[in-house]
Amino acid sequence: MDHGGHGYIGNKDDYLRRLRRIEGQARGLQRMVDEEKYCIDILTQVSAMTKALHAVSLGLLEEHMNHCVVRAAQEGDAEGKAKVDEAVQAIARLVKS
Repeated sequence: MDHGGHGYIGNKDDYLRRLRRIEGQARGLQRMVDEEKYCIDILTQVSAMTKALHAVSLGLLEEHMNHCVVRAAQEGDAEGKAKVDEAVQAIARLVKS
């Protein structure tokens, strides 16, 4: 599939930086469990990590809508509808998570 440059490419470094921070949070959570830290403290960190992942997800979704969906809509009704359907499915998955 030709993506013609993903919508997030302009912010790729920002996304990578955020994902690396989230990766660090995951390692921190593992360390907390390994060190048998207080469960509420662990849950607090899980919540922070979840919020960070949601922020990345929403950013990527916005980039997708503004780039991929708009471009597909300009190509024609069928292409636009397919991208909107794809976005709706992605939103449904995010809402369920």
